[in-house]
Amino acid sequence: MKVMIDLCVVPIGVGTSVSEYVTACQRVLQESGLDHQMHAYGTNVEGDWDAVFAAVKRCHEVVHHMGAVRITSSMRIGTRTDRDQTMDDKINSVKAKLV
Repeated sequence: MKVMIDLCVVPIGVGTSVSEYVTACQRVLQESGLDHQMHAYGTNVEGDWDAVFAAVKRCHEVVHHMGAVRITSSMRIGTRTDRDQTMDDKINSVKAKLV
């Protein structure tokens, strides 16, 4: 099944700046080959359900390995069965209506 998620991974107890950890998760997503788009408060990821959630698990593993003993993550998850839809499709649909 195809899935689209909005993921926010937040290490706890590592100080105010978390960009080092965000960078590590972005590397995980790049290595996964999944389509993803980072935004100011998270990352949209799309692909096969198992591959997407394996990447989420890997993000947690990498951030823990970096020394974060606690992580909180939030996700919004979307699936649809009536047609294939990408992140770009959703964005372009709204942009077309703004014209």
